[in-house]
Amino acid sequence: MGAGVPLGPLGFGGGNLGNVFQAMSDETAMAVLDAAWDSGIRYFDTAPHYGLGLAERRLGAFLAGKPRDEYVVSTKAGRLLLPSPETSDRFDDEGQFAVPADLKRVWDFSADGVRRSLEESLERLGLDAVDVLFLHDPDEHDLDPSIETGVPAVVALREEGLVRAVGIGSKSTDALLAGVRTGGLDLLMVAGRYTLLEQPAVDELIPECREQGVDIVVAGAFNSGILSSSQPGAGARYEYGAAPPEVVARAHRLAEVCTEHGVELPVAALQFPLREPVVRSVVIGATEPEHVRENVRRIAEPVPDELWQHLVAEALVRP
Repeated sequence: MGAGVPLGPLGFGGGNLGNVFQAMSDETAMAVLDAAWDSGIRYFDTAPHYGLGLAERRLGAFLAGKPRDEYVVSTKAGRLLLPSPETSDRFDDEGQFAVPADLKRVWDFSADGVRRSLEESLERLGLDAVDVLFLHDPDEHDLDPSIETGVPAVVALREEGLVRAVGIGSKSTDALLAGVRTGGLDLLMVAGRYTLLEQPAVDELIPECREQGVDIVVAGAFNSGILSSSQPGAGARYEYGAAPPEVVARAHRLAEVCTEHGVELPVAALQFPLREPVVRSVVIGATEPEHVRENVRRIAEPVPDELWQHLVAEALVRP
């Protein structure tokens, strides 16, 4: 399962390294990555999409001094980055990254496009190979053709030995399920669809993964931030925007039940996905070194079984 790639229960999600929503200095980015490494994290996820290549370049600069056999890197394919001088005087509003829009994203799930994407990612990362390659958000382009061409493309790269494992990363359970049913994948990155807040992946996706021997990496365990504090407050983010009232109300009830059992909401949010055997890792980003250290503490904190039983009894999580 997972092509034997060692991930660890907590991985580092690289979206913040691309200046998502707000700029991060190079010094802060290196300090955050240092905190992850010093805390024992050895799985790092990134993508060309994150900051139009900035996240890959920053991660590559950090890993340049690390022994290659001591860490695992995943990146993604599906969006090529092409020069865009006509937009270079603007910020990247399309991706909500605080970087100049001197490049543009062009969807390409063809065999040539996927191979080129990997080659360009390796150049930005300064690596000879990555461990895992995910097709990124095929549902946001044209799902059926993207799966039909993209899955064989990543499988071919794996068979050539250019990557160790391949999969799909998406928020769409339909896209993830379509990928699993091809029979060629090793891993999925399930973003926001198997969390303490909501578990639509339970319906078909997780049973299919069990059947096919496909493992899962969970991203978005805090659902864009609403589960990242003990008491979700005004302005909490959900799905990269303001959380609707009904989502805030559900998060508040989750927090109340957690408090009854002496557990912080973010602790339960990080640990919940790992209770499912096919979930290999939870990847989480950070904007400050202390956030990394705090999440490492959270993932190891004892949680009583009674909490999970209570959440199931109230139908707040699905069994």
